[in-house]
Amino acid sequence: MIATSVFALKKGTPLGNADELETALRGIGATRYHNLHPFHKLLHGGKLNKGQVQAWALNRYYYQSSIPIKDAVVISRFRDRNVRLEWRHRIEDHDGDVGTEGGIERWLKLTEGLGLDSAYVESADGILPATRFAVDAYVHFVRDRTPLEAIASSLTELFAPNLHEERISGMLAHYDFVNPNIMSYFKRRLEQAPRDANFALDFVKRNAKAPEEREAVCNALIFKTNVLWVQLDALYHAYVDGHVPPGAFVPERD
Repeated sequence: MIATSVFALKKGTPLGNADELETALRGIGATRYHNLHPFHKLLHGGKLNKGQVQAWALNRYYYQSSIPIKDAVVISRFRDRNVRLEWRHRIEDHDGDVGTEGGIERWLKLTEGLGLDSAYVESADGILPATRFAVDAYVHFVRDRTPLEAIASSLTELFAPNLHEERISGMLAHYDFVNPNIMSYFKRRLEQAPRDANFALDFVKRNAKAPEEREAVCNALIFKTNVLWVQLDALYHAYVDGHVPPGAFVPERD
């Protein structure tokens, strides 16, 4: 499992209340969120070629398409109808509804705009092994850990809007093969992510009542940052360093 079981911000110092928990969570985001990864610096700074951007979008699709599966598992963990009702819209946000476009369709607009065949993208045949392992581990985490930890693992959404803004502006500025229409996923998440993050943050602050529960919440967020980080490690190793594993997507040469 891609987990760090030791809470390391103030090792040996229990978190005494909800405000200390929030401070610790925001500290985790400031030091561990994947906006800090070198691959994102290259992506947003216009330093990648089209094939490398395709590889990122292709692999990220597996994560995006697994989010409603993960959220359905989260819902199954709760007897509380109010929590289920609140969480349900996350599935609709990604899957859409009859006649309504969702986040997965918006991501396919991105991959199509980058020149990838949608059937190939949806098959996940060309994704990196580490992408599959990391994303599947996230689904297993929300299934196997406590409901509190399942909710807490979504708290990376606290830090997502700034990353989306950086991605929109950077990619539009630097890549002539990117246009506003194919970036619609990120624009929509600028509205959705804060709403989702605020609910999850309030939930863990209210329900993590003991120091060990607050530590578990922090470790759940650390786990999720690791899930996101390791996917970029794999992309960097394969498509920047040039070690593409057998069976994975190989970009066409420019």
